[in-house]
Amino acid sequence: MFAKTLRAGNRQGFTLIELLVVMVIVGLLAALVGPRLFPKLGKGKQTAAKAQIEMLGQALDHFHLDVGRYPTTQEGLGALTANPGIQNWEGPYLQKGLPNDPWGKPYSYQCPGPHGEYDLYSYGRDGSPGGEGEDRDVVNWE
Repeated sequence: MFAKTLRAGNRQGFTLIELLVVMVIVGLLAALVGPRLFPKLGKGKQTAAKAQIEMLGQALDHFHLDVGRYPTTQEGLGALTANPGIQNWEGPYLQKGLPNDPWGKPYSYQCPGPHGEYDLYSYGRDGSPGGEGEDRDVVNWE
């Protein structure tokens, strides 16, 4: 008889009500914190794209110092990693190869560009000109 009451008194755990209350509290916290956190993720990708464009600009400047000109639009950014048959080419000018933008698309390059000696840009998350927020274009001339 003593063993029977000991077994019944040793039962520990959470009730279904207690689990539901905890899940509701976690859901409320996620609903309050989530909207404040997610815009920061998009802003981080914009910042990363600006940093990559700056790094590509430095590589283009090194190319210009060696060759005496920037790569043509036809040669593209690929001229920074492989010699397209140019004399005085001292590359590769990028150590880890040509990166895509943070949204997985290649950077656009035009030389000469309407905004300067060359234009280097990403169309953002949506991949089309213009946009706001994470869809905003990231460019080298601003």
